[in-house]
Amino acid sequence: MNISVVVPLFNEEESLPELSQWIERVMKANNFSYEIIFVNDGSTDNSWQVIKTLSQSNDAVKGIKFRRNYGKSAALYCGFKEAQGDVVITMDADLQDSPDEIPELYRMITEEKYDLVSGWKKKRYDNKLTKNLPSKLFNATTRWISGIHNLHDFNCGLKAYRKAVVKNIEVYGEMHRYVPYLAKEAGFIKIGEKEVKHQARKYGVTKFGLNRFVNGYLDLLSLWFLSSFGKKPMHFFGVVGSLMFLIGFIACCVVGGSKLWCIWHGQAAPLVTNSPYFYIALVMMILGTQLFLTGFVAELVSRNSSTRNKYQLEELLNLEDNGLGFSKID
Repeated sequence: MNISVVVPLFNEEESLPELSQWIERVMKANNFSYEIIFVNDGSTDNSWQVIKTLSQSNDAVKGIKFRRNYGKSAALYCGFKEAQGDVVITMDADLQDSPDEIPELYRMITEEKYDLVSGWKKKRYDNKLTKNLPSKLFNATTRWISGIHNLHDFNCGLKAYRKAVVKNIEVYGEMHRYVPYLAKEAGFIKIGEKEVKHQARKYGVTKFGLNRFVNGYLDLLSLWFLSSFGKKPMHFFGVVGSLMFLIGFIACCVVGGSKLWCIWHGQAAPLVTNSPYFYIALVMMILGTQLFLTGFVAELVSRNSSTRNKYQLEELLNLEDNGLGFSKID
Protein backbone atom coordinates (compact mmCIF):
# COMPACT_ATOMS: atom_id res chain seq x y z
CA MET A 1 0.00 0.00 0.00
CA ASN A 2 1.34 3.43 -0.95
CA ILE A 3 -0.27 5.77 1.58
CA SER A 4 -2.03 5.69 4.92
CA VAL A 5 -3.86 8.90 5.84
CA VAL A 6 -4.36 9.22 9.60
CA VAL A 7 -7.01 11.76 10.60
CA PRO A 8 -7.59 12.42 14.32
CA LEU A 9 -10.91 14.15 14.98
CA PHE A 10 -13.21 15.45 17.67
CA ASN A 11 -16.73 16.60 16.78
CA GLU A 12 -16.13 17.17 13.06
CA GLU A 13 -19.21 15.50 11.55
CA GLU A 14 -19.84 18.31 9.01
CA SER A 15 -16.40 18.17 7.42
CA LEU A 16 -15.83 14.40 7.23
CA PRO A 17 -17.78 13.62 4.01
CA GLU A 18 -16.09 16.47 2.12
CA LEU A 19 -12.65 15.54 3.45
CA SER A 20 -13.11 11.86 2.57
CA GLN A 21 -14.26 12.65 -0.98
CA TRP A 22 -11.39 15.11 -1.44
CA ILE A 23 -8.79 12.56 -0.36
CA GLU A 24 -10.39 9.92 -2.60
CA ARG A 25 -10.20 12.22 -5.64
CA VAL A 26 -6.52 12.95 -5.04
CA MET A 27 -5.65 9.28 -4.58
CA LYS A 28 -7.47 8.14 -7.71
CA ALA A 29 -5.97 10.95 -9.79
CA ASN A 30 -2.46 9.79 -8.81
CA ASN A 31 -3.17 6.02 -8.88
CA PHE A 32 -2.22 5.61 -5.23
CA SER A 33 -3.28 2.59 -3.21
CA TYR A 34 -4.39 4.00 0.12
CA GLU A 35 -6.36 3.83 3.33
CA ILE A 36 -7.97 6.57 5.42
CA ILE A 37 -7.88 5.92 9.16
CA PHE A 38 -10.28 8.21 11.01
CA VAL A 39 -9.57 8.23 14.76
CA ASN A 40 -12.68 9.39 16.59
CA ASP A 41 -11.35 10.90 19.81
CA GLY A 42 -14.49 10.61 21.95
CA SER A 43 -16.71 12.82 19.79
CA THR A 44 -20.11 13.67 21.24
CA ASP A 45 -21.72 14.43 17.87
CA ASN A 46 -22.49 12.05 14.98
CA SER A 47 -18.89 11.78 13.74
CA TRP A 48 -18.74 8.00 14.25
CA GLN A 49 -21.99 7.41 12.39
CA VAL A 50 -20.66 9.50 9.51
CA ILE A 51 -17.44 7.44 9.42
CA LYS A 52 -19.43 4.20 9.35
CA THR A 53 -21.52 5.51 6.46
CA LEU A 54 -18.40 6.58 4.54
CA SER A 55 -16.83 3.14 5.02
CA GLN A 56 -19.87 1.51 3.37
CA SER A 57 -19.26 3.41 0.14
CA ASN A 58 -15.44 3.32 0.26
CA ASP A 59 -13.54 0.27 1.50
CA ALA A 60 -10.44 2.43 2.07
CA VAL A 61 -12.17 4.26 4.93
CA LYS A 62 -11.34 2.74 8.31
CA GLY A 63 -12.03 3.94 11.81
CA ILE A 64 -10.95 3.81 15.43
CA LYS A 65 -13.37 4.97 18.11
CA PHE A 66 -12.32 6.01 21.62
CA ARG A 67 -14.82 5.70 24.47
CA ARG A 68 -13.82 9.16 25.67
CA ASN A 69 -11.62 12.06 24.65
CA TYR A 70 -7.95 11.14 25.19
CA GLY A 71 -6.31 13.85 23.07
CA LYS A 72 -4.58 14.15 19.74
CA SER A 73 -1.43 12.30 20.81
CA ALA A 74 -3.39 9.19 21.75
CA ALA A 75 -5.27 9.37 18.44
CA LEU A 76 -2.03 9.60 16.46
CA TYR A 77 -0.44 6.78 18.45
CA CYS A 78 -3.31 4.39 17.69
CA GLY A 79 -3.50 5.54 14.07
CA PHE A 80 0.23 4.94 13.62
CA LYS A 81 -0.10 1.45 15.08
CA GLU A 82 -2.74 0.52 12.51
CA ALA A 83 -1.20 2.26 9.47
CA GLN A 84 0.01 -0.06 6.71
CA GLY A 85 1.11 2.38 4.00
CA ASP A 86 4.72 2.91 2.97
CA VAL A 87 4.13 6.62 3.58
CA VAL A 88 1.93 7.86 6.42
CA ILE A 89 0.21 11.23 6.07
CA THR A 90 -1.42 12.99 9.01
CA MET A 91 -3.90 15.82 8.65
CA ASP A 92 -6.58 17.51 10.70
CA ALA A 93 -10.25 16.84 10.00
CA ASP A 94 -11.37 20.48 9.86
CA LEU A 95 -10.51 21.00 6.15
CA GLN A 96 -7.80 23.51 7.01
CA ASP A 97 -5.26 21.01 5.63
CA SER A 98 -5.47 20.43 1.88
CA PRO A 99 -5.29 16.83 0.56
CA ASP A 100 -3.93 18.32 -2.68
CA GLU A 101 -0.57 18.49 -0.87
CA ILE A 102 -0.39 14.69 -0.54
CA PRO A 103 1.28 13.84 -3.91
CA GLU A 104 4.20 16.20 -3.32
CA LEU A 105 4.63 15.06 0.28
CA TYR A 106 4.66 11.45 -0.95
CA ARG A 107 7.28 12.31 -3.58
CA MET A 108 9.55 13.98 -1.02
CA ILE A 109 9.48 10.86 1.15
CA THR A 110 9.89 8.31 -1.64
CA GLU A 111 12.20 10.15 -4.04
CA GLU A 112 14.10 12.65 -1.89
CA LYS A 113 14.33 10.06 0.90
CA TYR A 114 13.17 12.24 3.74
CA ASP A 115 12.24 10.48 6.96
CA LEU A 116 9.70 13.14 7.84
CA VAL A 117 8.30 16.17 6.01
CA SER A 118 6.41 18.77 8.03
CA GLY A 119 4.00 21.26 6.55
CA TRP A 120 4.54 24.98 7.01
CA LYS A 121 1.46 27.17 6.91
CA LYS A 122 3.32 30.35 6.04
CA LYS A 123 0.13 32.27 5.38
CA ARG A 124 -2.41 31.58 8.09
CA TYR A 125 -6.05 32.52 8.54
CA ASP A 126 -6.02 32.25 12.33
CA ASN A 127 -6.34 35.08 14.83
CA LYS A 128 -3.01 36.91 14.89
CA LEU A 129 -3.07 37.74 18.61
CA THR A 130 -4.31 34.46 20.08
CA LYS A 131 -2.72 32.02 17.61
CA ASN A 132 -0.17 33.44 15.19
CA LEU A 133 2.04 35.38 17.62
CA PRO A 134 2.11 32.68 20.34
CA SER A 135 2.77 30.11 17.61
CA LYS A 136 5.84 32.03 16.39
CA LEU A 137 7.24 32.24 19.92
CA PHE A 138 6.51 28.55 20.52
CA ASN A 139 8.22 27.46 17.29
CA ALA A 140 11.26 29.64 17.93
CA THR A 141 11.71 28.08 21.37
CA THR A 142 11.22 24.57 20.01
CA ARG A 143 13.81 25.13 17.26
CA TRP A 144 16.34 26.30 19.84
CA ILE A 145 15.79 23.41 22.27
CA SER A 146 15.34 20.61 19.71
CA GLY A 147 18.17 21.68 17.40
CA ILE A 148 15.89 21.25 14.35
CA HIS A 149 16.46 24.67 12.87
CA ASN A 150 14.89 24.17 9.45
CA LEU A 151 11.28 23.81 10.65
CA HIS A 152 9.02 26.83 11.00
CA ASP A 153 5.84 25.07 12.15
CA PHE A 154 6.32 22.08 14.45
CA ASN A 155 2.62 21.84 15.29
CA CYS A 156 1.30 21.71 11.74
CA GLY A 157 -1.12 18.78 11.50
CA LEU A 158 -0.16 18.07 7.89
CA LYS A 159 2.94 15.85 7.93
CA ALA A 160 4.34 12.92 5.96
CA TYR A 161 6.39 10.08 7.45
CA ARG A 162 8.31 7.12 6.23
CA LYS A 163 6.62 4.05 7.68
CA ALA A 164 9.64 3.18 9.81
CA VAL A 165 9.32 6.49 11.65
CA VAL A 166 5.78 6.01 12.93
CA LYS A 167 6.54 2.43 13.94
CA ASN A 168 9.53 3.47 16.05
CA ILE A 169 8.31 6.51 17.97
CA GLU A 170 5.87 6.73 20.86
CA VAL A 171 3.51 9.70 20.86
CA TYR A 172 1.98 10.17 24.31
CA GLY A 173 0.58 12.87 26.60
CA GLU A 174 0.52 15.97 24.44
CA MET A 175 3.71 15.21 22.54
CA HIS A 176 1.99 15.45 19.14
CA ARG A 177 3.46 18.95 18.94
CA TYR A 178 6.96 17.50 19.02
CA VAL A 179 6.81 14.54 16.65
CA PRO A 180 9.82 15.88 14.66
CA TYR A 181 11.79 16.05 17.93
CA LEU A 182 10.70 12.51 18.84
CA ALA A 183 11.74 11.31 15.38
CA LYS A 184 15.14 12.99 15.69
CA GLU A 185 15.75 11.37 19.09
CA ALA A 186 14.85 8.00 17.55
CA GLY A 187 17.58 8.48 14.93
CA PHE A 188 15.51 9.74 11.98
CA ILE A 189 17.45 12.88 11.21
CA LYS A 190 16.51 13.67 7.60
CA ILE A 191 13.64 16.03 8.38
CA GLY A 192 12.30 18.41 5.75
CA GLU A 193 9.64 21.04 5.36
CA LYS A 194 7.13 21.95 2.67
CA GLU A 195 5.16 25.15 2.48
CA VAL A 196 1.49 24.18 2.40
CA LYS A 197 -1.76 26.02 1.87
CA HIS A 198 -3.72 26.91 4.98
CA GLN A 199 -7.47 27.23 4.55
CA ALA A 200 -9.94 29.02 6.75
CA ARG A 201 -12.07 26.77 8.94
CA LYS A 202 -15.28 25.91 7.10
CA TYR A 203 -17.27 24.20 9.86
CA GLY A 204 -17.40 24.40 13.64
CA VAL A 205 -14.87 26.00 15.96
CA THR A 206 -11.34 25.20 17.09
CA LYS A 207 -11.04 22.54 19.79
CA PHE A 208 -7.82 23.89 21.32
CA GLY A 209 -7.73 26.58 24.02
CA LEU A 210 -4.99 28.92 25.22
CA ASN A 211 -3.85 26.36 27.80
CA ARG A 212 -2.14 24.49 24.94
CA PHE A 213 0.72 27.00 25.04
CA VAL A 214 1.41 26.47 28.75
CA ASN A 215 1.12 22.71 28.35
CA GLY A 216 3.26 22.88 25.23
CA TYR A 217 6.18 24.53 27.00
CA LEU A 218 5.98 22.14 29.94
CA ASP A 219 5.95 19.17 27.56
CA LEU A 220 8.91 20.60 25.67
CA LEU A 221 10.94 20.89 28.89
CA SER A 222 9.95 17.34 29.84
CA LEU A 223 10.98 16.02 26.45
CA TRP A 224 14.31 17.87 26.59
CA PHE A 225 15.07 16.52 30.07
CA LEU A 226 14.07 12.95 29.21
CA SER A 227 16.03 12.93 25.96
CA SER A 228 19.10 14.45 27.63
CA PHE A 229 19.09 12.76 31.04
CA GLY A 230 16.39 10.06 30.93
CA LYS A 231 18.93 7.21 30.98
CA LYS A 232 21.54 9.06 33.07
CA PRO A 233 19.67 11.19 35.66
CA MET A 234 22.69 11.32 37.97
CA HIS A 235 24.47 13.45 35.36
CA PHE A 236 21.91 16.20 36.02
CA PHE A 237 20.99 15.87 39.69
CA GLY A 238 24.50 14.90 40.73
CA VAL A 239 26.16 17.87 39.04
CA VAL A 240 23.61 20.43 40.26
CA GLY A 241 23.52 18.93 43.78
CA SER A 242 27.30 18.76 44.06
CA LEU A 243 27.67 22.32 42.85
CA MET A 244 25.12 23.65 45.36
CA PHE A 245 26.69 21.67 48.20
CA LEU A 246 30.17 22.90 47.28
CA ILE A 247 29.08 26.55 47.17
CA GLY A 248 27.27 26.17 50.50
CA PHE A 249 30.27 24.44 52.09
CA ILE A 250 32.67 27.15 50.93
CA ALA A 251 30.29 29.82 52.22
CA CYS A 252 30.16 28.10 55.62
CA CYS A 253 33.94 27.96 55.69
CA VAL A 254 34.14 31.67 54.90
CA VAL A 255 31.66 32.56 57.66
CA GLY A 256 33.46 30.30 60.18
CA GLY A 257 36.88 31.50 59.02
CA SER A 258 35.94 35.15 59.50
CA LYS A 259 34.99 34.39 63.13
CA LEU A 260 38.29 32.58 63.73
CA TRP A 261 40.17 35.49 62.14
CA CYS A 262 38.52 37.93 64.53
CA ILE A 263 39.34 35.73 67.53
CA TRP A 264 42.93 35.32 66.36
CA HIS A 265 43.39 39.08 66.19
CA GLY A 266 41.69 39.74 69.53
CA GLN A 267 38.65 41.38 68.00
CA ALA A 268 35.05 40.91 69.11
CA ALA A 269 33.59 38.25 66.83
CA PRO A 270 29.84 38.15 66.12
CA LEU A 271 28.02 34.86 66.51
CA VAL A 272 28.10 32.76 63.35
CA THR A 273 24.35 32.27 63.65
CA ASN A 274 23.81 36.04 63.49
CA SER A 275 25.03 36.11 59.90
CA PRO A 276 22.34 35.57 57.18
CA TYR A 277 25.04 34.06 54.98
CA PHE A 278 25.34 31.14 57.40
CA TYR A 279 21.69 30.18 56.87
CA ILE A 280 21.91 30.67 53.11
CA ALA A 281 24.97 28.41 53.02
CA LEU A 282 23.25 25.84 55.22
CA VAL A 283 20.17 25.77 52.97
CA MET A 284 22.35 25.33 49.89
CA MET A 285 24.17 22.40 51.49
CA ILE A 286 20.86 20.75 52.42
CA LEU A 287 19.39 21.30 48.95
CA GLY A 288 22.58 20.04 47.33
CA THR A 289 22.45 16.87 49.42
CA GLN A 290 18.78 16.33 48.54
CA LEU A 291 19.42 16.78 44.83
CA PHE A 292 22.36 14.39 45.00
CA LEU A 293 20.20 11.77 46.74
CA THR A 294 17.45 12.38 44.18
CA GLY A 295 19.99 11.54 41.50
CA PHE A 296 20.78 8.25 43.25
CA VAL A 297 17.09 7.34 43.48
CA ALA A 298 16.47 8.31 39.84
CA GLU A 299 19.49 6.24 38.82
CA LEU A 300 18.08 3.22 40.67
CA VAL A 301 14.71 3.69 38.96
CA SER A 302 16.40 4.03 35.57
CA ARG A 303 18.49 0.89 36.08
CA ASN A 304 15.39 -1.12 36.98
CA SER A 305 13.29 0.24 34.11
CA SER A 306 12.14 -2.29 31.53
CA THR A 307 13.19 0.15 28.79
CA ARG A 308 16.68 0.93 30.11
CA ASN A 309 18.26 -0.97 27.20
CA LYS A 310 15.70 -0.25 24.52
CA TYR A 311 17.49 1.15 21.48
CA GLN A 312 16.49 1.94 17.91
CA LEU A 313 18.12 -0.59 15.56
CA GLU A 314 17.99 -0.01 11.83
CA GLU A 315 19.47 -3.25 10.54
CA LEU A 316 20.99 -6.57 11.62
CA LEU A 317 23.56 -8.41 9.50
CA ASN A 318 23.63 -12.22 9.80
CA LEU A 319 22.16 -12.00 13.29
CA GLU A 320 18.88 -12.94 14.93
CA ASP A 321 16.83 -10.46 16.95
CA ASN A 322 17.43 -12.31 20.26
CA GLY A 323 15.20 -9.98 22.25
CA LEU A 324 16.76 -6.74 21.06
CA GLY A 325 13.37 -5.38 20.03
CA PHE A 326 14.28 -5.13 16.36
CA SER A 327 11.61 -5.53 13.69
CA LYS A 328 12.42 -5.34 10.03
CA ILE A 329 10.53 -2.61 8.17
CA ASP A 330 11.20 -2.34 4.45
